Amino acid sequence: MIRTLGDKTPRVAETAWVSEFAYVVGDVEIGEHCSIWPGVTIRADGDDKIVLGDYVNVQEGSVIHGDGLIIEHHVTIGHGVVVHGDFIGEGSLLGNNCTFLNRSSLGKHCLIAANSVVLSGVKIPDSSFVTGVPGEIKRQVSEEQRAGMLHTANHLAEKKELFRQSGL
Repeated sequence: MIRTLGDKTPRVAETAWVSEFAYVVGDVEIGEHCSIWPGVTIRADGDDKIVLGDYVNVQEGSVIHGDGLIIEHHVTIGHGVVVHGDFIGEGSLLGNNCTFLNRSSLGKHCLIAANSVVLSGVKIPDSSFVTGVPGEIKRQVSEEQRAGMLHTANHLAEKKELFRQSGL
């Protein structure tokens, strides 16, 4: 469901797919080949918009709410993730059930482990592997992990086509 809030209507690229069971409201931009799966809420009710770059996938049960949030290209947001931060860099993956809190930023090609919590105001540098509660940088993302994260983003862009073409 795509809803206008005041004078702000979400803008969705023609090649993107938003499930009929997702809720997108306010000043949101969804880029090319994105997939917004069932049960996702994207709520942009602040002064600044939420922008999803190209090939971003937001999986079932996730919530994105921010004021000036930018999510760059090829980002995967796993199942049940809460995103309240300011910036997620290209090629990053947020694992299932993790939480990314206000005023935080995530560099390019980062991996946040499932169930981790990135606290408010934290700045994570490029290629960091973060795990724990609170989330701590454990090491650099390996080339194998980086390739796997890109594969996930591209695979879900392909998979969403079946849903989009089926009218779901």
